[in-house]
Amino acid sequence: MKTITVLVLASITMACGFAPAAAAPGSAPPRPTLENVAYGSHARQRLDFYKAASDKPAPLVFFIHGGGWMNGDKAAFNNAAHYLPAGISVVSINYRHIADAESDGVMPPVKAPLQDAARALQFIRTQAQEWNIDKQRIAASGSSAGGCSALWLALHADMAEPASDDPVARESTRLFCAAVTRAQTSLDPRQMNQWIPNNGYGHHAFGFKGDPVKKLSAFDEFVSKRDSILPWIAEFSPYALVSSDDPPLYLFYDAKPSMGRPQESPAHSANFGVGLAERLRSAGIEHELVYPGADQVRHPDVRAFLIHKLKTASK
Repeated sequence: MKTITVLVLASITMACGFAPAAAAPGSAPPRPTLENVAYGSHARQRLDFYKAASDKPAPLVFFIHGGGWMNGDKAAFNNAAHYLPAGISVVSINYRHIADAESDGVMPPVKAPLQDAARALQFIRTQAQEWNIDKQRIAASGSSAGGCSALWLALHADMAEPASDDPVARESTRLFCAAVTRAQTSLDPRQMNQWIPNNGYGHHAFGFKGDPVKKLSAFDEFVSKRDSILPWIAEFSPYALVSSDDPPLYLFYDAKPSMGRPQESPAHSANFGVGLAERLRSAGIEHELVYPGADQVRHPDVRAFLIHKLKTASK
């Protein structure tokens, strides 16, 4: 049984020696309160922390950048100004890319960025008192592969190791909620092709490079060897991890879905959202799927959802 952990974000106290990271409307994006904080030994295991002014522990948005797990950087994050005035702190992380994982012999390669996200979240919880964070109210967010990582965290069973000698490992990896943009929700090639016939995404997550002898592309090899990696799919595909005690999810896409038909942007298709939403519905998980023309939209964007969820819970 997963234990749902709820999150709260940081407020500023001069006793901690931190300056507020807020910015006036129309001004430059706020600078991190703490920059390039190490949560591991690898050069990419770094995070930026933006602390909201608050007289009590504040909720936190935990942001994971996109880029297919192959590129991107936390420095591109510029949405802290959306959350800080609402009393919500922010963390934006870097993590090992696929190439880093392959250099280090991590298999499957996607294990590195996903486990880095989990480790960063656990590290943040060890800083809860110093950074004025409520461990109970942390929400993950991200776009594309970063959104997939956020969903993986939200749906995965708690990875805490209570008996560990490592205080970071003892912390929970569970989330209060998650809100993602154009996220991949499955890493199962058969499932992805059923939803999106022209999909060619996902082979890199599991290290497939193609087979010149058999004249197979990297994605064709991914499909042909699917059955040999079913344990990996079960561990790293968000869809496979859904269970009845998962937190609320918000799925945003900028194009209409059309299940089973080729898509203009296959890797970011709203079909991913429709497929996961059906699974969430059957499991009784609170969720919201938003795309142009969607019915029963309660929150127009990720920001509205996160502020509503995190601030309502704090009252």
